[in-house]
Amino acid sequence: MKKNALRLLLAAALFFAGIAVAQRPVQNIEASRHPNLATAQKLTAEAYDKISLAQQANHNDMGGHAQKAKNLLVQVNNELKLAAEWANKNHK
Repeated sequence: MKKNALRLLLAAALFFAGIAVAQRPVQNIEASRHPNLATAQKLTAEAYDKISLAQQANHNDMGGHAQKAKNLLVQVNNELKLAAEWANKNHK
């Protein structure tokens, strides 16, 4: 019983930490060097905004799935930036 309660508490803490950390994806890829990556990054920000609107329209009652999608978009955005930085260092 104590194990299950501890697991539930840990899961809730991780969930709420993810909500607090997730911020709108930034657009910080130089479009002149990496136009496709910059466009992809712009689209992640737009998708994030659309999910935020959906959350507002549904009073944030989306079972946590919309927030999880937003968290994943932040991760995608970060990976796009890393891809651009890697290309900068290794190809040009």
